[in-house]
Amino acid sequence: MLFVHETHRVIGRHASAFEDLVRDEWMGALARSDDTRLLWYLNHAMGSGPAYEVVTVTAVADGAAWEALGARMAAGDLSDLAARLDSYRHEVEGKLLLPVYWSALQRVGLDQVPTDGRRHGLSVYMQDTGWPDAPLDDYIELWDRDYWQIMRQTPPERRLLDVQACFQVAHGSGIRPEAILMQKIVNFETLGRLLTDGGVPDPTTWPGTYMAKGLEVRDQWESKLLRTSAWSPLW
Repeated sequence: MLFVHETHRVIGRHASAFEDLVRDEWMGALARSDDTRLLWYLNHAMGSGPAYEVVTVTAVADGAAWEALGARMAAGDLSDLAARLDSYRHEVEGKLLLPVYWSALQRVGLDQVPTDGRRHGLSVYMQDTGWPDAPLDDYIELWDRDYWQIMRQTPPERRLLDVQACFQVAHGSGIRPEAILMQKIVNFETLGRLLTDGGVPDPTTWPGTYMAKGLEVRDQWESKLLRTSAWSPLW
C-alpha cells in the first residue's frame, strides 16, 4: 500500500471553501474508486507555524492505483475538481510514502474508511520529519529500537505521544533520505512542559539517550503540530 502525502498552502480568504470542497466533493469523488481513500485532513495548528497550511494523506492500494489516480486527475473525472482545488491554494507539494517495516500502520481496509464527513472530536498530531546523514535504514532502525520500543514500554500516563505511523519516501517521489513520524499527542500537560521548559534538551548532556544517539545518524529534523478537522476520516 502507498500513501500520498500533500502539503497545501491555501489562500487565506479561501480556507473555508478549500476545506468544504475537500469534505463535500473531493473525498467522495476519490471513493468512486475502490482502491483510493482520503485518510487524514490536518491543519497546521495556530501559533506553531505557517498560516493556512493543510496536510492531507491519501491511501492508494498499489502502484497501479496511484497511476490510475494520476490519470483521473489529469484528464478524468477528478480533473475539474483538481482545478477548483488549485484555485483555492497557492501551491501543493506532494510525495509518495511507504510504511517502514515497524510501522503500526501497514495497510488500511479502504472499504472501512468513512467518506461521509461524519463529525468527531479533534486530535493534534506531532509530525516529525528527519533527514539522516547516515544510511536511511540505520535511521529507521534507530527510531524502532531507541524511540518506538522505548515509548511502548513507557506507562500510558507518562506518554506524550502515540506513534500512529512511520513512513519513508518512495523512490523518485521526494527527498532522499527522508522519513516521517505521524504521532498523536495524548498528554497535553506533558506537551506544555516540553514547550515551556525550553524544548529539546541539549543532547550532549544526555549521553546514551535517544536524543544523543540521534545525532549519530542525523543533524536536522522538523516537528509540526497538526490539528485534525472535525470530519477527518482518521483522527
